[in-house]
Amino acid sequence: MPAVILAAMAYDEELANRLREVLAREKRLTEKRMFGGLAFLIAGHMAVAASRTGGLLLRCDPATTDTLIAEPGTDRFVMRGKAMDGWLYVAPDAVEDDAELRRWVAHGVDYVRGLPPKGG
Repeated sequence: MPAVILAAMAYDEELANRLREVLAREKRLTEKRMFGGLAFLIAGHMAVAASRTGGLLLRCDPATTDTLIAEPGTDRFVMRGKAMDGWLYVAPDAVEDDAELRRWVAHGVDYVRGLPPKGG
């Protein structure tokens, strides 16, 4: 039985709840399991996710990637062996503080708000 419970908890539930609090006032917000974690989408675009490895998977303006990864606890997100501009991994210790979590989430939210809505 514990193995089933562990398998169901593919991401940090506490972090997901903290993200829900930060994003509570966002319009067109949906949640979706993606990349083994729990993603938070605005108008169909993923802004941020509670990563399956802890920490955040975060969307950002690709032009800001180099600046943002200079900060402690951050790196480009690697997808299928390729480091991606516009996608960041933010380590758990970099978002322990609520103000820091809000700051990081704002990068993702601000970026996806500028994208055209997806689908109906």
